Amino acid sequence: MAMSDRLLRAWYAGHPLLTLLRPLESLYRRVVERKRARFVAGEGDIYRAPVPLVVVGNITVGGTGKTPLILWLIDHCQRKGLKVGVVSRGYGANPPQLPWRVSAGQSAAQAGDEPLLIVQRSGVPLMIDPDRSRAVKALLDSEPLDLILSDDGLQHYRLARDLELVLIDNARGLGNGRCLPAGPLREPAERLQSVDAVLYNGAACDPQGGFAFQLQPTALINLRSGERQPLDFFPAQQALHAVAGIGNPQRFFNTLETLHWRPVAHAFADHAPYSAEVLSFTPPLPLVMTEKDAVKCRDFASSDWWYLAVDAVPSEAFVLWFDQQLARLIPDRLLP
Repeated sequence: MAMSDRLLRAWYAGHPLLTLLRPLESLYRRVVERKRARFVAGEGDIYRAPVPLVVVGNITVGGTGKTPLILWLIDHCQRKGLKVGVVSRGYGANPPQLPWRVSAGQSAAQAGDEPLLIVQRSGVPLMIDPDRSRAVKALLDSEPLDLILSDDGLQHYRLARDLELVLIDNARGLGNGRCLPAGPLREPAERLQSVDAVLYNGAACDPQGGFAFQLQPTALINLRSGERQPLDFFPAQQALHAVAGIGNPQRFFNTLETLHWRPVAHAFADHAPYSAEVLSFTPPLPLVMTEKDAVKCRDFASSDWWYLAVDAVPSEAFVLWFDQQLARLIPDRLLP
């Protein structure tokens, strides 16, 4: 088990040795709190885009479902007649230059797995750059937009924002509630009090002070042919190899079990690279992976490799609240 996996398990399950990291946690907290205070005071080089900007981020390390929710936000805004763009850090990407406009035909090695997935699913203009302010400027230079979504970037305090949406895994919560490296928090839990909305992935109903959303499986997509099959394509109790290189692989494996399949779990590090050799498992069984993993595997996929398409389904209360924010931010651009 990798060190990062051990830390994740300790943060969310508890471990007495984490107390040894509290002096480092105190130092980390001081740094992030000072950075946040400077931003609130308007100090430093802060770029404000000429169009509304919505940050979709988290305060925890590990997957919370940002990409599916961003895809929902893109579709929802486009249905209202808005021209939407996305900026992303492009973790793991290796483009020839920065900022870099991602297109659907690029490789995940060049564009990054999550940005490529977003572009292939939505066709939205997307720019990657660790300097998100620079990415926003380049995106606006390339074409007119009504709204920009920032994939992560909650702690990127060189970029002003009009809305902050924070996602939390409902099952794991905030772990032990401590900041890095003694816990999974990128910022203290009090930071949640200053964001515009907190969404809980996997919550059955809206919790007090927040909103619920679910990740709903919709279909099986064949990596090689693009063939789309319903979720009853595999019979109940079908054994299959399950691959997940995401922030919280267990959530994916649990989803396959709720579909009444018997997954043989193969968890990889978030953004892990793949090859045909790495994914050659015994016994021979159908292989099902996440869509994020699939964008890296199409070139060498076997005929019985599939990915599970999932869609974010936010609560009605969130949809109403978000529409109210759009009406406030962009009243003259919405379709009647």
